[in-house]
Amino acid sequence: MIFQKRIPPEHPPILDTNQEETAVVWTLVLSAVQIPHKIFHKDHTWQLFVPADRELRAIHELECYFAENKDWPPRRPAPNHDFTPLLQPPTLLLIGAIILFYTVTGPWNKESTWFMQGAGNADDILQKGEWWRLLTALTLHADTVHLLSNCLIGGWLVHSFCLLTGTGLGLSSLLLTAGCGNLINVFIHRSGYQFVGFSTAVFAVIGMLAVLTHQGRRNFTGAHILIPIMAGAALLAALGSSGEHTDLGAHFFGLLCGLLSGYLLSQETLQRLRHSFFFQSLCFTLFFTLLIGSWMLALDS
Repeated sequence: MIFQKRIPPEHPPILDTNQEETAVVWTLVLSAVQIPHKIFHKDHTWQLFVPADRELRAIHELECYFAENKDWPPRRPAPNHDFTPLLQPPTLLLIGAIILFYTVTGPWNKESTWFMQGAGNADDILQKGEWWRLLTALTLHADTVHLLSNCLIGGWLVHSFCLLTGTGLGLSSLLLTAGCGNLINVFIHRSGYQFVGFSTAVFAVIGMLAVLTHQGRRNFTGAHILIPIMAGAALLAALGSSGEHTDLGAHFFGLLCGLLSGYLLSQETLQRLRHSFFFQSLCFTLFFTLLIGSWMLALDS
C-alpha cells in the first residue's frame, strides 16, 4: 500500500492514526464503497482526507465496518498449559504396587481365592450384585506378559494423564471410567463372561488424553469433534484389537467411556478445581477408598 507524502490539503483530516494497519483498512473500506480519498503519511502519523461532500458518508462507512468487525477474527482460546500438579504423579509407586500385588495373586487360577473373589464375572455382577468386581478385576492379570504390557504402556499413559489433571482427580477419574467400561461390557456379554486386567483402564486413559490434549478448541464444532475419536480409534486398532486373549469389548468400551470422561474433565469447573489441594486430596481419598474397599468386600463375601 502506497500512501501520499506530499503536502496534505488545507482542510483538516477526518481521521488520523499512528498505526499503519488501521490506515490500510481505511483505504480498503473506502475503495470498496467507491469514496474518493487520500491518506498522507508524515512523522509516523497517517491522516485520512476525503472531499467535503463525502465526509459524513466516509465516517459512516468506517464506523459501520469497525462496529461489525469489533471482535473479528475471534480469538481461539489458548490451550491451558499453565497447570503444574501440586505433587508429581506417583507412577513408579503405582506400577510397583501392581507388580507386587501380582507376586501375591499369581497368574490366572480358577482355584485362587484372589481370582475367585476378585475377577470380573458377569453372572456374579448382574445376579448377585457384586459390583466391586468391576474394580478389583483391574488389579488382576492373567500372566506376566499381560502384566508387563499394561505396566509399560499404561504407566506412561497414566503419568501423562495425571500431569494434565493432577494425581487425585486423575486416579479417581481413571478408576471410575474403567469401572464404567467394564460395566457396559458386562451388560453386552451377559452370562458366562469373565475378565481380568488393567487394559480397560489403559484405553480409558487413551480416550481421556485424546480429548484433553485437544482442549485448546473448547467448543467442538464440525469435523473437529471427530479428532479425539479418530485418535482414540487409531490407538485402539494399533494396540488393542488383536491377540488370542484380547478382550476387544473391554478396550472399546474403555475407550468410549474415556472419551466421554475426557469431555467432562475438560469443562471449566473441573479445570479450575484441579488447582485445589483439598479437591485433589478428596479425589485421591475416593480412589483409595473405592479400590481398597472393593477388595475388602470381595474377600469378605
